[in-house]
Amino acid sequence: MIKRCAWCGSDPLYIEYHDKEWGIPVHDDRKLFEMLILEGAQAGLSWITILRKRENYRKAFENFDAKKIAKYDSKKIKQLLQNEGIIRNRLKIEAAIINAKLFTEIQKEYGSFDKYIWKFVNGKPIINQRKSLKEIPTKTKESDAMSKDLQKRGFKFVGSTICYAFMQAVGMVNDHTIDCSLYKNLK
Repeated sequence: MIKRCAWCGSDPLYIEYHDKEWGIPVHDDRKLFEMLILEGAQAGLSWITILRKRENYRKAFENFDAKKIAKYDSKKIKQLLQNEGIIRNRLKIEAAIINAKLFTEIQKEYGSFDKYIWKFVNGKPIINQRKSLKEIPTKTKESDAMSKDLQKRGFKFVGSTICYAFMQAVGMVNDHTIDCSLYKNLK
């Protein structure tokens, strides 16, 4: 029997996300971009809302191909604002386009977004030892530094709380509680 973090409850989508994605280190630029955009889209909403719309996002945003998204124009924005399968918030849609442009600039500067983003944890996951959800912070000094640098570069929807959720999602930090079966596997 698998023991899971309390936050995922019994929703099958949450369970699959918890068991197969959350906290597992990601080094693929496309996947990192996807999670950065989805975490930004989540602002003010629940993560389950985003998970339920993720396949729609993948279709609407061409499987999170940053180079293609960086070229979106006002016509494409209008089209996305009509797409009921995604969060139809103009600021979040425009942020995805701005972030795509800046993402590709970082890729050119560092050789990959992976090399850039993982520097905030010195290239390896931070392994925490949380006993309960109450012990998990909403931000850390690492997410503060990431947020500050991304914002300085012009990224949108990358506050420290969003950055910390991103770090958890892509395995830059292991915030599975110590009683969770996956904690030991990822340690």
